[in-house]
Amino acid sequence: MQISINGVVAIGGKTLCNSGDEDKDIRAIHVVSAFATETRLVLGQQKVDEKSNEITAIPLLLDLLDLKGTTVTLDAIGCQKEIAKKIREKEADYVLALKGNQGTLNEGVRLFLETEFSKKEISDLIDDRYEETEAGHGRIEERKCIVSSQIDWLKQKSEWADIKTVVMIEETRDTGKKCSVERRFYISSLSADAKRIAAAVREHWLVENALHWTLDVVFNEDGSCIRKEYAAQNMAIVRPIALNRLGQAKKHFNKDIGIKALRKKAGWGNDTLELTLKQNF
Repeated sequence: MQISINGVVAIGGKTLCNSGDEDKDIRAIHVVSAFATETRLVLGQQKVDEKSNEITAIPLLLDLLDLKGTTVTLDAIGCQKEIAKKIREKEADYVLALKGNQGTLNEGVRLFLETEFSKKEISDLIDDRYEETEAGHGRIEERKCIVSSQIDWLKQKSEWADIKTVVMIEETRDTGKKCSVERRFYISSLSADAKRIAAAVREHWLVENALHWTLDVVFNEDGSCIRKEYAAQNMAIVRPIALNRLGQAKKHFNKDIGIKALRKKAGWGNDTLELTLKQNF
């Protein structure tokens, strides 16, 4: 399966809530998925071992994929030196979220970027910035992204494969009754292109909104009580395959038709089912 050059591959984990069985001491299945945000395709999955976590599963998933020329995005749990190295070995770039699990790195990046951002005059240490405003759903959202490649001060620079930039995104949400401000921080192997990095960060959330949410709403994944032997694992594989085919078949129908309605239509009519099964990627 080919991914367009410069496309974003968002990697995120999801627990199949009802796949466990407390009476038999069986933990719920947790799966890490790679999602091509432009084509809305699930590229691969890796089940997390019962005695492990996403940190060990992500490199195994990366080994399955051809990522050359893409940008891989990960939440803070995936912000690990070996994972960054693996992504670069796959000839891809990364945008990795920082949080408390990277204590001194997170604090250093936060202090540096917030200090430069607060200056009244444009700082020479900020290479690029990008702003966008969006109104809808009863709120106004303003996003600001600043990027700096001036990272010689970063003590851990040599430990992160090909790190080029540090990033801060400030998001302001105004509902008319309440205004909230959130700042998030990232490290990246991309050059200082604020618009591109901001877009990659926004697209990362599609792994939640367009994949995990859809699996729950369309396929009732979290509500499924299928758990006998390997049935839950098998269904965790089948659902994304079905979602991929439905997503590709959707372009042959009215653009307003949803995946849930199209799935029902395929169940009711052989013509739609045949078209869905014949989709190529």
